[in-house]
Amino acid sequence: MSLAIFDLDNTLISNDSDYLWGQFLVDQGIVNKVFYEDMNAKFYVDYQQGCLDIDKFLQFSLRPLSQHPVTQLFAWRQQFIDEVIQPFLLDKAQALVNKHRQQGDTLLVITATNRFITEPIVNLYGIKHLLATTPELKNGAYTGKVEGIPCFQSGKVTLLEQWLKTSSETLVDSYFYSDSHNDLPLLKQVDHPVAVDPDEKLQAAAVESNWPIISLRD
Repeated sequence: MSLAIFDLDNTLISNDSDYLWGQFLVDQGIVNKVFYEDMNAKFYVDYQQGCLDIDKFLQFSLRPLSQHPVTQLFAWRQQFIDEVIQPFLLDKAQALVNKHRQQGDTLLVITATNRFITEPIVNLYGIKHLLATTPELKNGAYTGKVEGIPCFQSGKVTLLEQWLKTSSETLVDSYFYSDSHNDLPLLKQVDHPVAVDPDEKLQAAAVESNWPIISLRD
């Protein structure tokens, strides 16, 4: 039995849930359309190019959580999952998850996108364990700040190491599936790194390192 780790955005789903959530807020009139749409697109390009300032992005992206009651946020989130996320779920991704489950492997999603957005998506794949950027919650309300460190780039490695200390799992014979060059720090830590529909930088790194390259798209 092994630890099978999955990235979420553009790996288990065929789009980026963080970007889609921002666009959902725009489309619903919850945030200022011109400002939020422009900034959301800018940060997404920065992420793709590997130059995202994660702290500035989180200040931007978590602020709407601090401006509304959690009951309203959860209602919007369910609408977001039903209307926006469902079409981007991947049958081949579910089959891969099921394959590891049938082998008795422990399943873990590790994602930079915050837990508020990603937890219900991960649940749709039947995966129990999730490491994600965690929005701070105090007295039943989101503060707009981050609890702990962002689960991004080397932060994924740090949070995984902390999680491993509290579990019976190890990285012996471990797998990590990802689409993004931002995940190279963690891909280099596992025994079986796998590039999934990779971006150009990860494609090049995978070819150079002779890592498997697969597609989960239809």
